[in-house]
Formats: sequence, C-alpha cells, structure tokens
Amino acid sequence: MGVPEAMRAVRITAHGGPEILELAEVDVPAPQAGEVLVQVGAVALNNTDVWTREGAYGRPGDPKALSGWRGPIDFPRIQGADVAGRIVAVGTGVDAQLVGRRVVIDPAIYDGEGPDANPVGLMGSERDGGYAEYVTASAERVHDMTESPLTDDQLAALPTAYGTALGMIERGRLREGETALVSGASGGVGLALVQIARARGARVLAISSGTKIDSVREAGAYEVVDRARDVAEQIRAAAPQGIDVTLDVVAGELLAEGLPLLREGGRWVVAGAIGGSDVTFDVRRLYLHNAQMIGSSMHTPAHFALLMDLARRAEVQPVVAATFPLDQAARAQEELARRGHVGKIVMHP
Repeated sequence: MGVPEAMRAVRITAHGGPEILELAEVDVPAPQAGEVLVQVGAVALNNTDVWTREGAYGRPGDPKALSGWRGPIDFPRIQGADVAGRIVAVGTGVDAQLVGRRVVIDPAIYDGEGPDANPVGLMGSERDGGYAEYVTASAERVHDMTESPLTDDQLAALPTAYGTALGMIERGRLREGETALVSGASGGVGLALVQIARARGARVLAISSGTKIDSVREAGAYEVVDRARDVAEQIRAAAPQGIDVTLDVVAGELLAEGLPLLREGGRWVVAGAIGGSDVTFDVRRLYLHNAQMIGSSMHTPAHFALLMDLARRAEVQPVVAATFPLDQAARAQEELARRGHVGKIVMHP
C-alpha cells in the first residue's frame, strides 16, 4: 500500500484555545534528505499543546513568559509532540530497511549535535507535529521500538512527560536507595517521575490529593502526601532523615517550605511552576547546607536514548487515562485542561 497524497490533520492558525483548532485536509509531507515519514499510530497530549496555542516560552501572546525558547510560531501549525507510529517512507541518505519499523520520535529540537545538547524547541511548536495521519522527522531522532511490548498508546505517552522526568532524575543524580520527593505526582510528568524513580530503586514520597492518591501509590510511591493538609509536616513524618532529591514541577510555596527538608548536600530539581513562578526563599539554606538548585527543561539526546532502553524492556508502564479520535482534538484538549485525569490522554488519527 502506497502513501496517499493527502491526509487529515488538526491545525492551529493563531494563539487561542480549543475553539481555534481546525480539522483540515493537507498534503502528506515528503521526507527530505535525512528524514523519514512516519504514519502516526498514536499521539499523546501534554501541556506543550496548551503552551503552543497560548504563546508561552516568550512566544507572542504571553508577555510574562520566559524567553529561553525560540519563536515565534509559524501559522498554520500542526500540533502534537508525542508520536508513536511506523516508518512508511524515507528521504535520500536514509536506509530503506527502516521502512516498516515501529518507532517513537524524539520531539526535541536541540541547540547542537552532541549527546548532551540542550532542547530549544519542540515538534508541534517550532515544526509540524503529530496531530495528523503522517509526520516527518529526522532519521537521527527516531528510535526503533519494534521489539517493545508496550502499545502504541503507551509509547506515545513517553516522549515529553517521561523524557522530562528522566532529564530531571539524571540531572538530580538520583541513586538507588535515596529518598525522592515528587510534587504534582498525578500529572503526566509527576506520574512518570514516580515510576522511573521507583524503577531506579529510590524510596519515593509523592504529593497528590483526593481521589488521585491511590493511583499515585499504585504507580510506585511508598507514601503519598495529601496536598490539602500541611505538606511540610507530612513530609517530616514520612521522611524524618530528610529528602535526598526533590523532583518538582510545582515550585511556588512548596519550594520555600520544602528546602529546609533537604538533607545535607540535597538536590532540588525544578521543571515546572504550576504553583507559581515568583518564589522567595532563604538563600542561606543552599550554601550553608551544600544544597543544589537545578533547573531542568525536557531531556538531552542521551537521556532520551536511555528512556527508550527502559521502554524496550518495559521497565516503565505509562498509564493511558483516555483516548480520542483525531477529529475530537478540541474535546481532548478540554479534558487535558480540566486536570481531572491520572496518566496521559492519547489521540488516534
């Protein structure tokens, strides 16, 4: 079966919300030199879809956003960073034997070629993504997952959330036997942090709330702190010897209250600020206790390759909360924004 000339895709034409998404018929992209064409089997949603349409990271639409990433976005843009599928065609210079291989795409756009390059952009934002039946990608950024026992839905859940989580864990140098505190543990990155930290042999203390607590515990947390109560007091009771590494996607008041709970030489890794980006804390807590504050944005190529190795062995089991067809992308994004789910939301073209 050949590749068709046209495909269905969901695009954005301006910054906005789910109401601006449009289902369109567009040309199937042709793989350029060094690229492959992937037939999308599943595409997972994440907060970058919201950031893309609202103009975060210094893009137009959010004057208070950070400015570390590239932009602006060229509209119309096909969203979708997290793609699993099969290679159906290759560009010049790419081994034709890759056709038919089941793959996951590393969605990051890096500032260099080495294994420790930094992410400065994202598929679905700075280039077209996987809210479509087909997407192109650099052959260097596709990882063969043909032998993985994980489903396409589970594989699609990995790139951004689990890549970000593994980047945090690697930069925080989390080791077997250490105690890790995970904030926002029921979200995509938070649940990934719990699973990967547990797989690494860490003792995981997680922060969640309400009906999500049981799901977080099932993911591997030995103790779950209820954020509706005094968080610091609960952490002290659960980890009286202190925390080795905090893996934080919340920031806000948690950072100021939690820093004193680190052990000597502890590390606090931040990769989000859903609790607030303006933070005040006593800097003496850092230098008098040899603590470290580490910023972490997504993953490096080396981190992503390590994640794919974990997925080939099924050492992580992504949780899929819900699935939607591509033509219900707006409904899927609305469900994502409500934050009532545990795990990832996935769409099928």
